[in-house]
Formats: sequence, structure tokens, C-alpha cells
Amino acid sequence: MNMRDLIPWARNQQMAPGRYREESDPFTALHREMNRLFDDVMRGFDMAPLGGTNRPVGWPQVEVVETDKEVRVSAELPGLEDKDVEVLMQDGVLTIRGERKSEIDDKERAFSERYYGRFERRIPMAWDVDEDKIEATFRNGVLTVTLPKSPESRPQARRIAINRSTEETKH
Repeated sequence: MNMRDLIPWARNQQMAPGRYREESDPFTALHREMNRLFDDVMRGFDMAPLGGTNRPVGWPQVEVVETDKEVRVSAELPGLEDKDVEVLMQDGVLTIRGERKSEIDDKERAFSERYYGRFERRIPMAWDVDEDKIEATFRNGVLTVTLPKSPESRPQARRIAINRSTEETKH
């Protein structure tokens, strides 16, 4: 018995020597699908996909700073202006989105590592913020969104006096 007779999809099909049948081979389809899945997973870890596209993952890069009174989110958006960016706050999620447009036609471009196109970052807020007092500023390619914490979510620190133990005061 030939080993190929045990494989149902290989019966009655001739394989050209040295050539892999991509269209009908389920292993090739599986291989392609696994590569696509790994590329998608790697994008989630801010790593370049295995295929090597020049689209930065997680762009724009953000920094979140928390103080007692506010949360400040800064996003690097070089080459953009405030009119190119939209900031939204909905259901406890801060959304920064916009679009970077190409400055030249594709036919003039020989090579580019720059990213053009739409982008969107969603940042879930773990704090209760006063949505009526949120402010955003844009200066030198950096968007800064200041989200004041609601008075209920601010830490209420109270200094507690330390009393001497009664045994020490007797001596």
C-alpha cells in the first residue's frame, strides 16, 4: 500500500515533482492561515508583523500620568495639526483618532517608511473623571488631554495621630 493512498485528498491526484500544489493543499492553506494569525497577534504586542509592513502598531504612542487630581494623556502626533485630530470621551473610554495624509503622489515616491492613513487609539479610563472639565491642547506635535478626576474618585488622605502607648507614659 502506498502512503499517499492513506491521505484522502491525495488519492487520484498527481503531484508534479518539485512543485507544491498551493491551491488544493490543505497544509498550505493552514500554513497561510497560521502566518496571518501570528501577524495579527504580533501587532497586538507592538511588534512588527512577520510580513514586514511599515505600518506602526499602536500609533500614536501615548503616555498616561496620574496625579491625585487628574489623569493626563499625551500622544505623539508629529507632522499633524490640531485640525487633523479628533478627541472623544464616551462610556469611560478616551478615543484619539485622525488621519495623516501623504504630501506627495505615490508615483513620485521611490521608498518610504512613513505611515499615512487613518489611526485610532482607545484608552479605557480606570478612574472616574469629570467629563465636563476635560481639556485638550496641541503643541509641537504633542496632544495633551487632561482629565480631572471626579471628587468622589480622588483619594481622601487623612493624617492619623500616633498616640504613645500607656506603658511608656507610666515610666
